[in-house]
Amino acid sequence: MKCYLCPRLCGADRKTEKGACGMGEAPVAARAALHRWEEPCISGERGSGAVFFSGCPLKCVFCQNTEISRGGFGKEITVSRLREIYEELIAAGAHNINLVSPTHFVPAVLRSLEDPLPVPVVYNSSGYERVETLRMLEGRVQVWLPDCKYSDEMLARRCSAAPGYFDIARAAILEMFRQTGPYRMGEDGLLQSGVVIRHLVLPGQLENSRGVIDWVAETFRPGEVLFSLMSQYIPCGGAADIPGLGRPLSAEEQEEIEEYLFESGIEDGFVQERSAADKSYIPAFDLTGV
Repeated sequence: MKCYLCPRLCGADRKTEKGACGMGEAPVAARAALHRWEEPCISGERGSGAVFFSGCPLKCVFCQNTEISRGGFGKEITVSRLREIYEELIAAGAHNINLVSPTHFVPAVLRSLEDPLPVPVVYNSSGYERVETLRMLEGRVQVWLPDCKYSDEMLARRCSAAPGYFDIARAAILEMFRQTGPYRMGEDGLLQSGVVIRHLVLPGQLENSRGVIDWVAETFRPGEVLFSLMSQYIPCGGAADIPGLGRPLSAEEQEEIEEYLFESGIEDGFVQERSAADKSYIPAFDLTGV
């Protein structure tokens, strides 16, 4: 069967060949472990049960997980093993099951979630999604964690070879919100359902960030979604080859975009500290837990 799961619409028969994501049909994972570096309402005290899938339809040039997203490192697993991994993470104390870059493995993910889990399922995504694929997941995902990377069309083309990214991501996020409605927190401060929109600020590209902030502020009312402004950018992958992206975000840039966010009317969410721009926060992709 030809694959049209992601916006690349590559049409590959992934039973016999690799798709635009760089992967075949069977799920491939590079790490499954408690992850304590997500937003506080996801990581909590014990950690999020993060399953890092290999391959990616978007393949940003600056990806911090480039070893698996572009390099393809990982181990092929069965659907039954994927389900076992969820159960092992829950037994270890995971507050939720966090599926990192799962888009190209949605059919396998659906089979792995046929029986509901006792914790929320988090869909951790680049935002580069087809609405049709997201609708397949309705009722199986409780928390959506999409990026909204670009409002700037030329930046999306230059860094991710993804024309139309902003239109695609906006439609995807609206579909995610349709499925969950306004976010809902538990008494323990952990997110039970809803949408957390992430945006990574890129050095020298504050106008791109302003465009994303403006859209979120204009589209959602207070209490509907959470917004996470991320400053963890460090030059990874091929970022050094892109003019202007070979350095971290400056303190002045962070201060300027934080002020813009605070004036935007967005009230619910998180602002990441600059100390997060450190390679020590990048997980070790060593097949732990796989």
